[in-house]
Amino acid sequence: MTQAAHPHARRIKWSRVLDHAVLIAGSLFMLIPLLVVLQTTTTTDVDTIKYGPQLVVGDQFDDNFAKAMFTASGFSGENTGMSMLINSMILGLGFAIGKIVIGMMAAYALVYFRLRFATLAFWLIFTTLLLPLEVRILPSYEIAQQLGLLNSYTGLILPLIASATATFFFRQFFRSVPEELVEAARIDGAGPVKFFIDILVPLSQTMIAAMFIIMFVFGWNQYLWPTMITTEEGMFTLVRGIKQITQVLEGNNVPEFGRANMLALIAILPPVAVVIFFQSWFVKGLTESDK
Repeated sequence: MTQAAHPHARRIKWSRVLDHAVLIAGSLFMLIPLLVVLQTTTTTDVDTIKYGPQLVVGDQFDDNFAKAMFTASGFSGENTGMSMLINSMILGLGFAIGKIVIGMMAAYALVYFRLRFATLAFWLIFTTLLLPLEVRILPSYEIAQQLGLLNSYTGLILPLIASATATFFFRQFFRSVPEELVEAARIDGAGPVKFFIDILVPLSQTMIAAMFIIMFVFGWNQYLWPTMITTEEGMFTLVRGIKQITQVLEGNNVPEFGRANMLALIAILPPVAVVIFFQSWFVKGLTESDK
């Protein structure tokens, strides 16, 4: 006799299997370009030109990494991959930290200071979302040039740190803080600065993490502004430098696909690391409502 099936055997939920299959297929589809880029960093440039992307992993990864990080391109000999990585890191961190600080201070003033035109000021700040960098790039460049900010970290970061997005999110967060907490701090003798630093900043950790991810990735990927504000090769960022390398390699020279793609992979790693590290805080910062 055959043993009867267990009455409590778990049935296969085909809808769930289909959902996971779609997600896995989508993930693999998204990873294919990265795998192609990774493969070209392991083969010689001549092989890449002859055969295109292959399923063969070569032995040129170390050589391409050394050329990408420590060999300069251009004419000055200053824009190695390491220097461009440092410049991009300074731009990303300065961009994110500056926007968070300015956004928190603006939101704090709008929420906790009884300003007569606070609502009008907020909407004026909010309408700047309709004026992205591409719209105001010429006047911004003119002001930076007149102030002598070209080819400097100050010029890369300072004109971009005003953020209506950060101000909006921090304003909404501060408005959700219980009024009883404000009254308790006032009774304990906490002034505006102490209340902001000792109470609001610790409460805003998840929101700060969420804003840091958004602003860091946005600043790291900036191309147009660094292209206009930097003319010295020693100030090039990674995104700017990769484009410059492809321009230099045009002509009779063999294109260095391995080196360029290695720099592209290196440019991907810091934003990915930031997103992975702050992932849980990012979700809490955007969805948490109970403070």
